[in-house]
Amino acid sequence: MSLDQLTTEQQAELQKVRKRVIEAIGRNMDLYGISLSTGHLYGLLFFADKPMTLDEMGMEMRMSKTSMSTGVRTLLDLKMVNKVWEKGSRKDLYEVEYDWYQTFTDFFAIKWRKAVETNLLVLKRAMDEIQRSLSAENGPEEPFRSILEQDRLKMGEAVKYYEWMDRLIDVMESGEIYNLVPKEI
Repeated sequence: MSLDQLTTEQQAELQKVRKRVIEAIGRNMDLYGISLSTGHLYGLLFFADKPMTLDEMGMEMRMSKTSMSTGVRTLLDLKMVNKVWEKGSRKDLYEVEYDWYQTFTDFFAIKWRKAVETNLLVLKRAMDEIQRSLSAENGPEEPFRSILEQDRLKMGEAVKYYEWMDRLIDVMESGEIYNLVPKEI
């Protein structure tokens, strides 16, 4: 439904309510490392009654096309918006992903997977280095040996945690999470 069908007063009231929600979305996304302006962009697309071009978003938000492009790219990477095709349009159009459950899953899976992979790689390399030191022909003497062994055990526990986190991400991505915590219908 087009806002043109509303009175000026109705449009103002609706815009006031929407602005409050968009501000909240922007602040909440900022908590997760997404800029406030990108959060506002998501809010704009959330309330849009049709897919929007970068030019339309820029005019609506009074931001440059470059800023809009950067924000949209971030939202695309996080699978929070989709690029859509519209017959007769030569410009790229974007719309929000309305399945918030999927958006949540994608966002955290993308962020967590990167952290898990990075930390597992670092931990396993460090544990290999410690093992090489401990296994060397003239290995370390006490108390250095004990400290290395303690560190290796601590890192082993961290590896178990990140492997668990990896399985949690798999459960989220497969949708099995919704068997444990069902979606609200």
